[in-house]
Amino acid sequence: MSDPDVSVSPVKAEAWYSYGIDKTLHRLTTAPHRGLAEKTVMERRRTYGLNEITTIAGRNNWQILLDQFTNVMLLMLIGVAIISGALDLISLRLGEETMEGFPFKDTIAIFAIVILNGLLGYFQESRAEKALAALKKMASPKVQVLRDGDRQEIKAASLVPGDIILLEAGSQLCADGQLIEAANLLIRESALTGEAQPVEKNASNTGLPLDTPLGDRQNMVFSGTEVVQGRGKVVITNTGMATELGKIAEMLQRVAPEPTPLQKRMENLAGVLVSGSLLLVTLVIILGVWQSGWGELRQLVETSLSMAVAVVPEGLPAVITVTLALGTQRMIKRHALIRKLPAVETLGSVNVICSDKTGTLTQNKMVVREVLTHGDRLSIGGEGYQPQGNIIHLSDGEQRATSGPWPPALQLLCLNAILCNDSELNYNPGEMEWQVIGDPTEGALLVLAKKFGFDQAQLRPSFMRRGEFPFSSERKRMGVIVEVPAEGESPLANLLGILENLALTPGPYLIFSKGSPELLLPHCGQIHTADHCVPLNFQHQEQILSDNNLMASRGLRVLGFACKSLAQIPSTPDLIAAEDNLVWLGMVGMLDAPRPEVRLAVEKSLAAGIRTVMITGDHPLTALAIAKDLGINQAGDRFLTGQTLEQLQQSDLEAQVEEVSVFARVSPEHKLRIVKAFQARNRFVAMTGDGVNDAPALKQADIGIAMGITGTDVSKEASDMVLLDDNFATIVAAAEEGRVVYNNIRNFIKYILGSNVGEVITIASAPLLGLSAVPLTPLQILWMNLVTDGLPALALAMEPGEPNIMKRRPFSPQESIFSRGLGAYIIRIGLVFAVVTITLMVWAYHSADLAGAPDSWKTMVFTTLCIAQMGHAIAVRSNHRLTIEMNPLTNPYLWGAVIVTTILQLCLVYFEPLRNFFGTDWLSPQQLLVCFGFSSLMFVWVELEKLLARFIK
Repeated sequence: MSDPDVSVSPVKAEAWYSYGIDKTLHRLTTAPHRGLAEKTVMERRRTYGLNEITTIAGRNNWQILLDQFTNVMLLMLIGVAIISGALDLISLRLGEETMEGFPFKDTIAIFAIVILNGLLGYFQESRAEKALAALKKMASPKVQVLRDGDRQEIKAASLVPGDIILLEAGSQLCADGQLIEAANLLIRESALTGEAQPVEKNASNTGLPLDTPLGDRQNMVFSGTEVVQGRGKVVITNTGMATELGKIAEMLQRVAPEPTPLQKRMENLAGVLVSGSLLLVTLVIILGVWQSGWGELRQLVETSLSMAVAVVPEGLPAVITVTLALGTQRMIKRHALIRKLPAVETLGSVNVICSDKTGTLTQNKMVVREVLTHGDRLSIGGEGYQPQGNIIHLSDGEQRATSGPWPPALQLLCLNAILCNDSELNYNPGEMEWQVIGDPTEGALLVLAKKFGFDQAQLRPSFMRRGEFPFSSERKRMGVIVEVPAEGESPLANLLGILENLALTPGPYLIFSKGSPELLLPHCGQIHTADHCVPLNFQHQEQILSDNNLMASRGLRVLGFACKSLAQIPSTPDLIAAEDNLVWLGMVGMLDAPRPEVRLAVEKSLAAGIRTVMITGDHPLTALAIAKDLGINQAGDRFLTGQTLEQLQQSDLEAQVEEVSVFARVSPEHKLRIVKAFQARNRFVAMTGDGVNDAPALKQADIGIAMGITGTDVSKEASDMVLLDDNFATIVAAAEEGRVVYNNIRNFIKYILGSNVGEVITIASAPLLGLSAVPLTPLQILWMNLVTDGLPALALAMEPGEPNIMKRRPFSPQESIFSRGLGAYIIRIGLVFAVVTITLMVWAYHSADLAGAPDSWKTMVFTTLCIAQMGHAIAVRSNHRLTIEMNPLTNPYLWGAVIVTTILQLCLVYFEPLRNFFGTDWLSPQQLLVCFGFSSLMFVWVELEKLLARFIK
């Protein structure tokens, strides 16, 4: 052994698990019984730094706030506000009256809208990423360490490679290390591997192969995990960012957040609107100057300002934000919590769901599905921990329901399942369900026994435990010695008869053993037949092992059961010998059963063009059996293990990923690579996860989905959505809701922009038609864009989905917001708006028959545009169905919004304070009737388009 006080230089990417412990201790120059000297600790701390997760600083709040005002539409509005303010200032200097005594009101109103939109964006983005902070929190407990031969308690941050730490039940691992000693050591590694079952560790000196997956490195312990049972001594091999937890943190920081499809579409929309607006403004000014000369420049500038305000849908960001918020509320009712608003719409574009197995596709409740004794094979029905289910007899090719009487071997097997068991099965009246306290596997055995009529509460008090043979990795079995109650005191009235039928000499004690069939079988000397026991011969053993392999190939976890009578409790040295010459009772095959609703959800997602892929750390055969049962693994699909994936280049993985439906025995790096491979194939990926190991993949995925019940804080903070019930079916329901939200967003975008295009064309036509003034002021346009457009748009967000919304493939996330005819619709409807409004405007401007103020024609234009939008909102609810064919009660909010908005518009005309502020004129009943008449043409046009589309088809 080298001197432990000698400093060691950093050794990167060491495969410590492949070394024997002597080699590891030598390379780290440390002693297992003494640890490091303080001098060495100080030197290594300078070399390696503190045992902490380091983070990269992100944007501060001021940067997030300032970024909100880089949006091109907001920048254009800021420019309009400044120019409008400058014109008002010039008017004041020249002594002119501005807007009925309210100077700068357009400027103030526009700036108020700009600030409101900026704040909305800020509050949406300012939630600081907390995933890395959660990682740091996980790595900060105190530890027991040997230094200079003394046992000390120190902060985890002070650990360095080469330190010797001591583990006991309840210890939190805060660095990676290799085991020097281990006694009955079980460690829960679910945060890293995703699997709930504790992992048994051993201090093997032989080392492991270099391609050993993380979950199978039994001679190593990892930061972020916890000791469930036993004790151990560990030499620290990696600290801080060099740990497996640190590697995950580094991956998490390297994953750059991508804008969602909705954000990309809104950026594209902003660019189109601003470019079109600037082009139109330029054309109007050039044509105006060419037609009327420079003397009309000021009026042309005012016209341009109105056009710029008209083209920007000021209310759209607020409407989208509220729509997404409403979507989140609906999703909560379906057990999905949205952490980031854009994820609501993004879900509608998902075409691949990468799902974990345990707890998401399955119930995370082991359920016995098959019982096999000599001559009897039984299929066990039921779900979860409910102790009810049909028992089907499968022997001799028959399938018949049975309810007993049960053969002796089966009765003793059930007694074994209860007594050789440390868990409890209890009914929780508050939640009205059965719950297991302890190991899920042992819980499943208690449920099995209860289905056969054997109750732990009745049997355990009568059969007192007098000794036990603990489970170990070498033995792979557990045994107990129980005292047989006196005749007449046992809840099993026929216990003596059962023992005699199995040729067991009734004695005061019984040994019950359960464990791995291939390791329990060599300790058995007899096996029961139809009514008695016979010696266990080679043919019996071959048949049992064949049945064991067959059950395992179907994804079942198999346990064997045996028993034996004892005349007395053996002394400690004879305990092991007492387990020999047991009577083989049979086997059970259990499964973490699929959730009953998942199969239908997978079918529904397939019909919707959404492919489901299982990514799990579980055994390949188990994963494949579940995948086939649920319909995830289709004919021709392949599966890959982590070891195979490790050998593939990323380009090779991308070429194969479309053919693979199951990935088993994967590590955190693998999950991230799989997501990237699908994305390289232009797939839009939703990824589920619950552990720290899932966080990088959750962040990389287009939609990261964390488990709400079993998920770690790290996975939740890295996700876009949290499943409150950890159920795959909830993901499909959320995807359906996302499609509804996206459809509704498209509906109110075409509703809002159709009106805006009509406004812009109407305003641009005024100077070209020789009218004396701009028909709409910026303030009136803001009113239309925020109130007249906004309220019905919000109501359109409440529209329920079409019946066939999950019977079509998802739309491409790369598609433009104007795709599938939306752009053509906006231009077409905008032209119809413009033609109707311009016709009214010219007629009203030149008409001498209408009573009212000289400028009442402008109020008629304003009112007509607003009321026409109400008809458009009613008609735009569906692209295909006529309004008369739709149930008005499916969206009462829309009718309420139409009525309220119409009343508000009339208040601007007939309520004097509002009339003065908005610069409108009082309209006569005749004028108002004309406005309603022209406005109704918009509704008629849209309905006629639907009829025409039917005729063309």
